[in-house]
Amino acid sequence: MIVALALGVPSSAHFIFIPVVLILGVVLGFIMGSKATRDAYALEEKKAAERLERAAKRAARHAAEPSQPGVGGSSGGSGTGTAT
Repeated sequence: MIVALALGVPSSAHFIFIPVVLILGVVLGFIMGSKATRDAYALEEKKAAERLERAAKRAARHAAEPSQPGVGGSSGGSGTGTAT
């Protein structure tokens, strides 16, 4: 019965160790989370820049091509070259 009473009281090390581990976990989580957020933001900026670059190239390519009715492009025709 004496053994059961001795196990019920934590040592004084618990009052130091547990808060230190908790604070360490919060600090490391904050640092790792902020790094992941910065990386994700930079990746989104890179994707947006690449998207704008592709759109600019596409617009320049379409502006350089002479418009020919009925031959591809966005003329709205059927692609046969005959007007109705």
